[in-house]
Amino acid sequence: MARRRIGFWYRLAAILVKPPLLVFFRRDWRGMEHIPAEGGFITAVNHNSYLDPLSYAHFQYNTGRVPRFLAKVSLFNEGAVGRFMRGTGQIPVYRNTVDAADAFRAAVAAVHRGECVAFYPEGTLTRDPALWPMEGKTGAARVALLTRAPVIPVAQWGAHEAMPPYARRKKIRLLPRKTLTVVAGPPVDLGEFYDREPTPELLRDVTDVIMGAITELLAEVRRERPPLERYVHRSASPERRGQDSSAPEEERAE
Repeated sequence: MARRRIGFWYRLAAILVKPPLLVFFRRDWRGMEHIPAEGGFITAVNHNSYLDPLSYAHFQYNTGRVPRFLAKVSLFNEGAVGRFMRGTGQIPVYRNTVDAADAFRAAVAAVHRGECVAFYPEGTLTRDPALWPMEGKTGAARVALLTRAPVIPVAQWGAHEAMPPYARRKKIRLLPRKTLTVVAGPPVDLGEFYDREPTPELLRDVTDVIMGAITELLAEVRRERPPLERYVHRSASPERRGQDSSAPEEERAE
């Protein structure tokens, strides 16, 4: 299937956003050759700063395959924000449906249309005190199994230096100039999971494979060894959870 045109609204967003990113940040981009030239696919991206979507979207836009992010459906009905969300082809997520998989029906349809659907599998900024990817949610796995589309892992690093996650004051630290690193890896091999009943256990296994690929890429970027166990906020040890003091009180209570 041929790629979809970028469109007016995405180009307008690029005109507004790219110049500040080019002025205030250095770029370290790798792995663009892994982004499919044609057809639908999924990207799974780690999340450690509020600036991540801009950094990743800049990288992806320059490949000629723009990402379609998932967002709660209510945003699509909010005036100018809704107009922009619809114009740029972002994907509404229908929550609280009877069938959990049905919440991602729009994402599945987008992949079948030849789109790139971008997931932040963690569902929020990582809570890991060292900013490693934490346990992922199963949405990307569900869409991957339903579409059998390529899943491209993407690791980001550096945006947290300009805007740390869960900072009490969301100020952007532009100086000294930071480097935004975005690295795409080869497609995750999920062939062993096809043609099997999508049980919760299977979806968890698929998600773990996807998160492992992202973590491996990030370890190469950071030149560090990741923790042996992925951070799970609700069941983290008191010592490890205690380090997560930068999160707002209401976030830490979840």
